[in-house]
Amino acid sequence: MAVTVEVAFGQYGEWVVLQVAGELDLVTSPVLRQRVHDAVADGRHHVVLDLSDVVFCDSSGVGVLIATRRLIRSCQGRLRLILPGRSSEDGSHVDRVLAALGVRRLFDVYPDVTAAVDDEARPLSA
Repeated sequence: MAVTVEVAFGQYGEWVVLQVAGELDLVTSPVLRQRVHDAVADGRHHVVLDLSDVVFCDSSGVGVLIATRRLIRSCQGRLRLILPGRSSEDGSHVDRVLAALGVRRLFDVYPDVTAAVDDEARPLSA
């Protein structure tokens, strides 16, 4: 399954949402990297990556997430991830990978789009 990235039609206030489905690996991660760069080049510096439908993520996928964090921070933007909560059937593969690598704490994680684009919502704990 290849990664599919879509920028939600319209804005959620100042937030743009990239929905990712499939696998984030060596072959597909550059697609996400390019979509993030396109969003930033368009002046969108508040980005939500919806990773709810990512079924596999390897180190190259994690590398793209960390590079995205660095890019967004460099332009004084904000990055939020959406990962299914641990109460969902399996939890999130991406959440488990980030936790295993010790980088989960670097990201503000939210359970859904509604919470991620709400400036009053608090991120889930790591």
